[in-house]
Formats: sequence, C-alpha cells, structure tokens
Amino acid sequence: MSFIIENIRLRELAIVAEANKPMFDDFVAFLVREKYTGLHDFVISSDADRAKRTLMRYFVRPLPGGVALYDGIARPYAPDKAKWLLLGWIFRDAPEQRLRPMLSSIKGNSNDQKKVVLFNEVREYLAVIFPQREKWQWVVISEVVIDRLEGSRRSIKGTLFEAIVRELLEGLFETNGLRLTVPKTEKRLEGETFDVQVIGTKGTILMPVKTRETMGGGHALLFTRDIHKSITAAHDAGYECLPVIIAESWGGDIASLACKVSIYIDKNPNQITEVKPLLAIELAKYVDLFRTVQ
Repeated sequence: MSFIIENIRLRELAIVAEANKPMFDDFVAFLVREKYTGLHDFVISSDADRAKRTLMRYFVRPLPGGVALYDGIARPYAPDKAKWLLLGWIFRDAPEQRLRPMLSSIKGNSNDQKKVVLFNEVREYLAVIFPQREKWQWVVISEVVIDRLEGSRRSIKGTLFEAIVRELLEGLFETNGLRLTVPKTEKRLEGETFDVQVIGTKGTILMPVKTRETMGGGHALLFTRDIHKSITAAHDAGYECLPVIIAESWGGDIASLACKVSIYIDKNPNQITEVKPLLAIELAKYVDLFRTVQ
C-alpha cells in the first residue's frame, strides 16, 4: 500500500481557484466602472436601489472574452451560471444548495430580477457581519472559492468513476461475448442511488460506486455507513449487488458487508491512471457472475 503524502486535492483546487481570479477581477473592475471604489464599497453601500441596479447590469452584461468560471475539475460554466455562482461564493453562501430554492418565493418579473433581490438582501446581511475591508479581497475570497470547488470536485470525481466502470464493463462484455446492457442512468431504490446497473434477460446486478480521498475522521464512518445502506437496500429488494469501493486505507470491514462479493481498491481515487487498470482486472474476475444474469 502506498500513501500519498502530498495533498493532490488541495493543489489542484488551488490551481482552479486561481484560474477563477480573472472573473473575480472582472467583477471588481465592473464595480469600479459603476463608480464604486471596489468590492468592499459595494458591499457596505447603504443605497439598496443603486446596488440592485448595479447587480442587474452585471447580470445582463456579457462576460468579456476569455473570462470564465471553472468547476472543481477546471471545466468552464456557462456565463449565466458563472455569474450566479461567483456572486454566491463572494457572499460566502452556497448558491445551488441554499440560495436557489429561495428564488421561487421571491417576487420578480424575470429570473434575473429575482436574483438581484436575493443577492442584494444577502449583500446587506453580509455588510453587517463582515464590514472590514480586508474581508473582501481576493486572498480571503479565494479560500471560500476553494471550499465551494471542493464540493463540486467531489461530486464530479464520483461521476467520473461511475463512467469509468461503465466503460470497462462494456469492454469486458464485448470481449467475452456477453449480451448485457449497462445503462447510462442511475437507479433509485428506497432512497439509495445505484450508479451502475448490469441488466440481462435473467436479472439485474446493481453496482454502487463509492470513492473517498481521505482516510479518517467522522466522514469515514459516514462513508462506511453509506456503503452498508446501499447494499442492504439492494438485497432487501432482491437484487444481486457488487459494490465498487475505491478508498485509500479504508477502515471498513469488507467481510461484514451484506454481500457475497465486492471490489475494493486501496488507492486514492485521484490516482486515476493507476486505479483504472486495477479496476479492469477486478471487474474481469466477475465474468461468471455477470454471465448468470445474461
């Protein structure tokens, strides 16, 4: 077993965060053109009507060429989504998880007008909590951006391995002449999501794909509990289950899992080039299992 002492996740997130700085700088430059002295001046302004007019102009203004906001694995967001996320991050909030559900209850003739009303209220609230000028500089905001990108990256990385498992299965089935289907969609069952399904004329095998970068802490217990819940839900519904677990130094007991078979790769999921061939080898061991549902 090889440990990764270097925090690859943090290094990559820091790189992506800095790639997002030009969009932050563009927003600050826009505020200056709107006759504010900078971001701090905009945040603490007592003129709510002026602030709302400024926000509306920002939302309808096209982004300059070359300016973009990137997700946790450095893919650019669409411009409208980028503006929404950037402002949410600047105002220390979770724009998708917390703020977006509020939009439906806000009055406005357009989605942009609703966003303006919401962000202005958030701005006024933050002005009281963080009135200090230094709280609105990039060196501080970038820490918030890294935190938000981490959540984005975690979700994307999980989806990435789901796609890798599907790809490897399709190749495995073709090589072995198995007439099995691997849908691109997930299956929901008793509140649990199964990322990969193998469907044949005689049945279905559900394959939850679980990845974890770090080794310890309370989240490790939640990770293990999540694995057990997925397997239990599959078995209670009468499905064969083959969990795929990719986690460095996972402390869970594989023998305790409520399933006859499982795949565990003791690697950090950031090591994609190392994990993928190991995963292919492990999946190939279960050709006979897959053949039972053909």
